[in-house]
Amino acid sequence: MTSPGLLNWFRISFIAIIWGGAFMFVRIALSDFPPLTLAAGRILIGAISLYALMRLRGLSLPSFKDARLWRFILLVALLSSSMPFALLSWGQQHVPSAFAGMTMAALPIFVLPLAHFFVPGEQIYLRKVIGFSVGFLGAILLIGTSNLGVAEGKIETLARVACITAAFCYACGSIATRQCPPVNELALSTGSLILAALILTPVALLFDGLPKIPSFTGILAILYLGLIPTALAFIIKVAVTRSAGPSFMTLTNYQVPVWSVIFGSIFLGEILPVTLFVALGLILLGLAITQKNIFQSIFSNARHPKV
Repeated sequence: MTSPGLLNWFRISFIAIIWGGAFMFVRIALSDFPPLTLAAGRILIGAISLYALMRLRGLSLPSFKDARLWRFILLVALLSSSMPFALLSWGQQHVPSAFAGMTMAALPIFVLPLAHFFVPGEQIYLRKVIGFSVGFLGAILLIGTSNLGVAEGKIETLARVACITAAFCYACGSIATRQCPPVNELALSTGSLILAALILTPVALLFDGLPKIPSFTGILAILYLGLIPTALAFIIKVAVTRSAGPSFMTLTNYQVPVWSVIFGSIFLGEILPVTLFVALGLILLGLAITQKNIFQSIFSNARHPKV
């Protein structure tokens, strides 16, 4: 097996910083935007950016005559953009940004049972069952930890559930993406973001009303969320997947929670209870158990890096 190379290690580290920092920027942007407006705004900015990139590359959206393909694009739009963005934006009003980042570590744990039922050849065997059980225990502990320092009572519990549900939506979205008929990845991402914007924008206007004039900080935050974690991260993701494979790309799931904690602690002054780190450790341990073969291949090639 070919070594991923130092360049790809740098790429996934960089993309993990981007995604880890997104939770901090959501927290900042919520000072100026209601949650649904924020979610719709970042999707709209990302859709415009990717559409411009797609046209610059001489590509176009898939034919609307292909109804089956567009049904999958709609599923990806709902499960990978509009629903999780809305849930995370609402949830982060009541929980620390670092907590929201931690919940994303549960994403590949949720993928395991879904892939077993919906993806041919992705069967669950004993090691995956053990890994899933350990990781799921961590997810339960993550939800059950109290006194996060932002909200209290039922609203805090609902916010934690919203963040975990967002991770589950992402997991379902990854299954829908994998089952999607053959289509250019950039066209798929662009089409799904356009549909997500068309779905969520009217909902945001209905429940949040017309957005007020934001502060300069709010504008920078929503621009970052639309341009960097969406457009730029997509370009890097494609480069890594093509050169090192999709399995190597999943290693970002170990890094994103760490960066969300670092950013939340340094820039937002968030202090999290020790129990959360135990929960995160259990989730990452479960993930490591399920992906044992990936680590074996990485360490077996580490002596001869390919730059």
